[in-house]
This record gives sequence, structure tokens and C-alpha cells, in this order.
Amino acid sequence: MTDSTRFTLPGKDTTLIVGDRIPGQERQLLFITGFLSKRWGTKSKALAELCGKRQWGFCCFDFRGNGDSEGVFADYTLQDWLDDARLVLKMIQDGPPVTIIGSSLGGWLAWILGQESAQVQQLVLLAPAFNMMGKRTQDIPAARRDEWQRTGWMPWADDPLHKNFPLSWKWVEESQTLWGQRFQKIRRVPTTILHGQQDNVIVPKGSSEFTNELLTQDPHYPIELLLKIGDHRFSSPSNLETFLELATQTP
Repeated sequence: MTDSTRFTLPGKDTTLIVGDRIPGQERQLLFITGFLSKRWGTKSKALAELCGKRQWGFCCFDFRGNGDSEGVFADYTLQDWLDDARLVLKMIQDGPPVTIIGSSLGGWLAWILGQESAQVQQLVLLAPAFNMMGKRTQDIPAARRDEWQRTGWMPWADDPLHKNFPLSWKWVEESQTLWGQRFQKIRRVPTTILHGQQDNVIVPKGSSEFTNELLTQDPHYPIELLLKIGDHRFSSPSNLETFLELATQTP
């Protein structure tokens, strides 16, 4: 992308995480992609353009084993990807306060980072895939779930996009562990969840249930749930307009 600087960052195993960063003032947006998505897509490009116009900082990256980053997908799990996001967040701590914008699985990871780090001042979660792999075990036939656990491997689905990316059963175990810790220590971070009502990949019911449960735990938590017309990609012109409007809001 124009005006961005490519960076490499060694992961915990020294395998390189590859990303791009745009310097800026006042605010910086960290975009965390969804499962198997690459760092430069429709939404990240729109965010980078927005930040360029406002002279804000921007950062996006590919997880290890995905996109331009080094490594083989099958060698990494959910915890590894969370560690990658932590390392990138630490790298940009020399800049202005951070708003994390997470899409799908990236939305759930953004929530975790927001609970952990005082550097994060705002969250925008787009169709967050809370407990993505744990939920997957509930949605597939019991026989397939049992085979996944027995053999230790299964692709998310058999379609061309996913069939060549085998998922270790560790993804499920780590997903369940992190999900169990979701409200362990609540840190109030202004949070907006944006979810398409026609999303049949990560259904909006999960965002509604999460919001209600969080407000049961902390009735004064600063969270807003917005359900809008749109699918999981949420990339129509009107969807992007809504998405960018949320990104410009300050906590």
C-alpha cells in the first residue's frame, strides 16, 4: 500500500511475521484479520486510506503460516496467532493510543488484547467469531467431531478455500480455554460490535449473547451492539461506509 512501510517481526519461534505500518499522530488503528484472510483486503485498504487522510497511524499484519508471513499453516494454532497479535501490539506501543479493529476471528482476538493491554483504548469488532473452534465442534456432525478429535486433524470445511488448511484439535482445546477466561478480569474498553444480520458464517446471535452476558457481569460496561443489513464479508459500499464511520469515532 502507498505510504506504508513493510516490517518483519520474529515470532516466538523466530519465524517472521510480516506486516505494514503507516506512521501517524493522535490515534493509530490496528487491524486484525479473520481466519485465513490476508492483511490487505477491502476493509484494511479502506482503513489505511482513512488513516492517511487524517494523519493517523495504521498497522496490519499476516499471522505466521498465512499470507506473506513465514511458516506452514499446520504448524500454528490459535494461541500462536494470539501471540503474534500481542507481539505486533507491543511493537506499535511507541505510537499514539490504539484502536483495534478486528474482523471475524480477529474480532475475538481483539477482545482478548483489549482486556490485557492498557494501550488499547477502543475496540471495533466486526462479526467477532467468539470461541470459533469450540462453536465449530457443536455445528458439525458428531461423527466428524469424533474423527477430528481421534485423528487430531480436520479442515474447517471441505470447500476449495478451506480443504487444504488442516486444523489441529489444539485449535479446539485452546479456543475453549480462552473462551472460559473471557470475563475473568474485566477491563472497561469502549467497544462496538458490528454484525451483519444476514451473516450465515458467524451468526449474529453469538454477538447478541456475548453482549448480554458481558452486561450481566458488568452492567456499566461501555459496549454497543449494532446489527445492520449485510453478510459476513460486510463489504458493500453502504457496509463500508458504516464500518469507516465507526472507525472514526473516538472513545
